[in-house]
Amino acid sequence: MGKEAAGEETIVITEQSKAYFHNNVDFCVGTGRMGLALTQEYMDQLKLVQEEIGFQHIRGHGLFCDDMAIYQEYEEDDVKKVEYNFTYLDRVVDAYRSVGISPFLELGFMPYKMARGTQTLFYWKGNTTPPADYDAWCQMVQALLRHLMERYGADEVMTWPIEVWNEPNLPGFWENADMQEYFKLFHKTFEAVKAVDKRFQVGGPAICGVRDEEWMQAFLEYCRENKLAIDAVTRHHYTIDLPTEIGHYAYSELIPAEDGFANLKTTRDIIDSFAEYKGLPIHITEFNTSYTPKGVIHDTNLNAAAIARQLSRLGDVNESYSYWTFGDVFEEAGVPFTPFHGGFGLVANGCIPKPTFWTFAFFKKLKEGGGECVYKDDNVVLMKREDGSYRGVAWNIVEHDASASAEDQADQNTEKDAEKAAKKAAKKAARKLKLCLPASGSYCLLTKTVDEKTCNPLKVWHDLGEPASLSKEQRKLLVEAAKPLVKTKRKEAEDGQLKVKLELERNAVVYFEVQPCEVRPDRGYEYERVVR
Repeated sequence: MGKEAAGEETIVITEQSKAYFHNNVDFCVGTGRMGLALTQEYMDQLKLVQEEIGFQHIRGHGLFCDDMAIYQEYEEDDVKKVEYNFTYLDRVVDAYRSVGISPFLELGFMPYKMARGTQTLFYWKGNTTPPADYDAWCQMVQALLRHLMERYGADEVMTWPIEVWNEPNLPGFWENADMQEYFKLFHKTFEAVKAVDKRFQVGGPAICGVRDEEWMQAFLEYCRENKLAIDAVTRHHYTIDLPTEIGHYAYSELIPAEDGFANLKTTRDIIDSFAEYKGLPIHITEFNTSYTPKGVIHDTNLNAAAIARQLSRLGDVNESYSYWTFGDVFEEAGVPFTPFHGGFGLVANGCIPKPTFWTFAFFKKLKEGGGECVYKDDNVVLMKREDGSYRGVAWNIVEHDASASAEDQADQNTEKDAEKAAKKAAKKAARKLKLCLPASGSYCLLTKTVDEKTCNPLKVWHDLGEPASLSKEQRKLLVEAAKPLVKTKRKEAEDGQLKVKLELERNAVVYFEVQPCEVRPDRGYEYERVVR
């Protein structure tokens, strides 16, 4: 990369250019508890996500919680007996498969009547204590898998990954964060699953970034000592400092990106230090910027740009990475008060795509049609396809208005003053990028731009007065404001090189295609004359 003009970056691509890029953006996406799939808004949002992005798997909590009604007890002749009810499970999985997605099975939480204790978590009170009877737990897990195999076919269900529990290193998610008790749960569950069919892919320990190195080391030592041939390791990845909470909302700052990637590398290094587990796939079964469902960053263009950087590098040491979550039908902290409330989702309630929705859609486009990565840095990914076309995503992360002068920041006593200062800062933060591509002939340059000016439904909602309940017209307007800006331009290669210029405003994410394209007009049609 070099400098050609002030504020302009130049990237020169040659026929020999290559870069490593493992793009598994569509492998899995997260959701709230599975019981929410019984609601219409949930499925409307999932259908939209599947139409535009198309994930393979979906992972959520609460498979065994009481609202799914799987575990049942009754008495007969003064003897307690157990039966299983798969009515809601079938309804949920059928709904998933109707939009082309299959479960990534997270086994949890504990049915109330099976639980050893009374500790619960979230608005919907998921029980997070061990089973009173591990045999009963294992029998339930096996009954679930056998039912799924019978209904959907064994070969199909074998492709659904399995994870044991969620974040046991946090006392809220697993009573007392008892490491040895979790290892017991994992061990017994692993053996129960493999007894049904050895082909099932089972992983853990599903930890987040609290004492993660200690937990990962101890987990693998336990697996080695007990000769457990685990199929994958799972963990989570969030990238903010401790948030400040005000009312219903949480405000936070992003941690340095390199700190997060370095933390993920420690997991890779720990796994590879065990000869029997070296190279084992890592599935990040949750990731996002903020780890709270009221993290206001989730609704912003900054989030979209920050996630673009994550998607460009998460595949460096991980097999997959599941965004938490696809939509804002989500009730861990209670029912949201407003459509934009800092929810995890790619889609706001009302089926309004957030900017980050398009980040995923753009990275999914990079997978289509094959090809190889010819360039990647912390701001750009570029793919070349066999037909000579190029596809890329570029982004411009600006976390603060640091480029604004003290004069810009002073005397912002009104919203108008603040808006003026923000415009000055945004102008200074813009980036210009020039790509020099090996090419000959005529091309069409297509760009789809998501930034604070062109695709920012949060701002439109604010300008409308932040209505808690959207009218039909307001919702329609917000959906219109949530679409990328599409532009095209014809380009001619000169001297074996095609020069493509991109301009990225603050927190922009831009998808671009460079496609060989000769004009073949119909008889008598002269475009220049038409537009003249």
